[in-house]
Amino acid sequence: MENVETKLRKEAKKLLAEKKVDIIIGYEKGTLPLIAPPCFITDPEDTGKLVWNAFCMQNLAKFVHDLISQDRESQKRLKPEDRTKKIIGVVAKGCTTRSLVIQLQEKQYDRDNIVILGVPCTGYVDRRKMNGLVAGEEILEASVAGDSVLAKTASGDKSVSMKEVLADNCLTCRFNNPLISDVMVGDQAPAMDFSEEYAKVDEIENLPLNERWDYFTKEMDKCVRCYACRNACPSCYCKVCFVEQSQPQWVGIGEDRSDTQIFQLMRLYHMAGRCVDCGSCIAVCPMGVDLRRFLKKLDKDAFELFEHRTGISPDEPSMLGTYKENDNEEFIFSPE
Repeated sequence: MENVETKLRKEAKKLLAEKKVDIIIGYEKGTLPLIAPPCFITDPEDTGKLVWNAFCMQNLAKFVHDLISQDRESQKRLKPEDRTKKIIGVVAKGCTTRSLVIQLQEKQYDRDNIVILGVPCTGYVDRRKMNGLVAGEEILEASVAGDSVLAKTASGDKSVSMKEVLADNCLTCRFNNPLISDVMVGDQAPAMDFSEEYAKVDEIENLPLNERWDYFTKEMDKCVRCYACRNACPSCYCKVCFVEQSQPQWVGIGEDRSDTQIFQLMRLYHMAGRCVDCGSCIAVCPMGVDLRRFLKKLDKDAFELFEHRTGISPDEPSMLGTYKENDNEEFIFSPE
């Protein structure tokens, strides 16, 4: 029986050879341990470099949108009769398919622009957790063996339970299998335990208002505004981000504390009904800002107030793209 990785390579090669796609976006073995970086393949013979394992962290929907947008811009310089449509094949786990659904809901491209290679997902390794469990030693090599992650360090080999190092968003993932796909590679992965999905949100909600604000300011004081979270997010694709606008100027370019808070607040609320909890933003944050807890609060409110689950079906409108007469309106503040 073929494993997922072997079948993935075969299906990707077939799509390219039959010219059903122009490019395959997937993952490959990187030069650093614990990271399988994105790769972009146009030659069928290069599909052998594709990998699928617990080091495939990044949400590839980000690159789907960017490549299609760039192609459309370049097509504008051509005569209408000479224009073509770029078809992108993408390796997609559950959270990636949800991001693709959001992009389709928001009319960023057409469904026939993409061919989705769905892969079952049991979570990815959190590098910070792994580094903590090897006492900060440099990890020279890493591999997965069954339910364990093997790490080679200068002092010897160490084996760590997979569950101990899975990213928090993976541990409580509600949709770890692809929700849409054109080719499903492998069998469905077993469901994760999402019974404690909002436990950390509840902790903050139960605090007094001033303590909640203190927690927010403490976290945002870590932020150096490198914009890695924005750049990695598959739902951040405004042509001009508000932080770079000069007319009007929303935030300054310095290190003012309030400007940093405004950046994070505006970006977080921009994610209302649009965050799929893929973890890309926190994985790339160099300062370890706890962005996920705030994003999960928005996710919880979206369900409790609007019965909305993000990125479930491209046939349904986005949360803020529709209105129901029976929407719960108790949350609206109307001063008298």
